[in-house]
Amino acid sequence: MYSPVTLTKKYIQYYWQANNSRGHGMHSPFVFNFITKVLNDTTEYSDYKKVEALRQQLLQNNTVIEVQDFGAGSVTTKSNQRKISAIAKHAAKPKKFGQLLYRMVQQYKPNTILELGTSLGITSSYLAWGNPQAKLITLEGAPSIANTAQQNFTQLQLQNIQQVVGPFEGTLDKTLAQNPTIDFAFLDGNHRYEPTVNYFNQLLPHIHNDTILIFDDIHWSLEMEQAWQEIMAHESVQCSIDLFFIGIVLFRKEFKEKQHFAIRF
Repeated sequence: MYSPVTLTKKYIQYYWQANNSRGHGMHSPFVFNFITKVLNDTTEYSDYKKVEALRQQLLQNNTVIEVQDFGAGSVTTKSNQRKISAIAKHAAKPKKFGQLLYRMVQQYKPNTILELGTSLGITSSYLAWGNPQAKLITLEGAPSIANTAQQNFTQLQLQNIQQVVGPFEGTLDKTLAQNPTIDFAFLDGNHRYEPTVNYFNQLLPHIHNDTILIFDDIHWSLEMEQAWQEIMAHESVQCSIDLFFIGIVLFRKEFKEKQHFAIRF
């Protein structure tokens, strides 16, 4: 991964080059509506409190579990023994982005949602609450983490989550075979170039005009930036939105030509 100094420099560069987040002068109706109705929605939905109460509970949980890491690894420790509180602090998406995903699911009403990288289930819970009628399939490689996440789903009484446990290389194809159409996917499982591009290619036969794919930490490392550039350039991608910490790709044919937006968030 990039050093904190390099990442800060990249963020500053992104911030000054990105479009403002008010939508002024935005010629794409879809992106304008995304900015005004989703990105800038400041409503304090009641579901937020449920998930953030869970986060605070996990931040106080000093239980140690053994973690088998299949991705790029933790940036804070090389040990397989980790406190749940440390995972909640360093691995869970900040509430700003969890709540954005909630609003996206609420706005676009996907029926089948795929998440690669359950972790403790904080982001999963936001996705699930965004549309309780949707089916959320969430994949997690580490059994101990998946077990903790399942306890959290039970605590929140979430009924629309299906967990799949095991390395993505063995579970993603099987999951896609059972779910031929994916409406919305959040990929947060392996922050390396080759797996990220492979996941994208595996998903392509399962997307449709309205599918939304979201990639986490697109500027986290040189590898992730290379993966993001390749995904953006793919012929099937009609529009991409760079929010720095996450990247969104769209396949909508109403975009007559490929468009890329960097938007402050």
